[in-house]
Amino acid sequence: MKETQQISAENLSGPRARLLELAQGRGVSLAALSELLGRNPSYLQQFIRKGSPRKLEEQDRATLARFFGVGEGELREAQEKSYVKAPVRGAGEWVEVPRLDLGAAAGAGRVPGGEAAFDTFRFSRRWLEEQGLARAELSAIRVEGDSMEPLLNDGDEILVDRSPRPFRDGIHVVRLGDALMVKRVASAGPGRIALLSQNMAYPPVEIAAEEVEIIGRVVWKGGRV
Repeated sequence: MKETQQISAENLSGPRARLLELAQGRGVSLAALSELLGRNPSYLQQFIRKGSPRKLEEQDRATLARFFGVGEGELREAQEKSYVKAPVRGAGEWVEVPRLDLGAAAGAGRVPGGEAAFDTFRFSRRWLEEQGLARAELSAIRVEGDSMEPLLNDGDEILVDRSPRPFRDGIHVVRLGDALMVKRVASAGPGRIALLSQNMAYPPVEIAAEEVEIIGRVVWKGGRV
């Protein structure tokens, strides 16, 4: 019996149920689809069975949607957070980047609070082009805690680029469970990543890659001197 036939859709809803339906309809295993995404073979089975990760990353949704010939929205959670979708507005010489009422903990982790845009930063379109950010999907959030000092300080505001792209080591905003954090993220072997702090008082955390949702890459910071 095929792997996809062994999982019941009875208690599933949303993108999990739709992905299982598409896989069963095409007769393709979840392991094969996981490998198509460059993930470990159990990635999508854990997504459907255990809800880990909580949602598919944008590039994974796009790849699966192309494979099945469906709209990407069919694989997206209806209640996805506004900070993932907040638009960058702009015309002419200036671009307005939304400031979100949201903090990413530079420490042990923080459960997100409000996520609505309450203000904007205004950037020169030319400056964004010079920084290679002309097509970036940007939003600004604040840093909370001291684990990323001296690179990022408590109260700094950071620009997060949520554009889908292949993972590479760097400073990222990530979600671990319900906690939102800003950490240096590095590969730690097949299927594993390390969450690293700049402040040596905080030890590194090594976990399975599917346990972490990478929200976006930190590309700029601002703060008081």
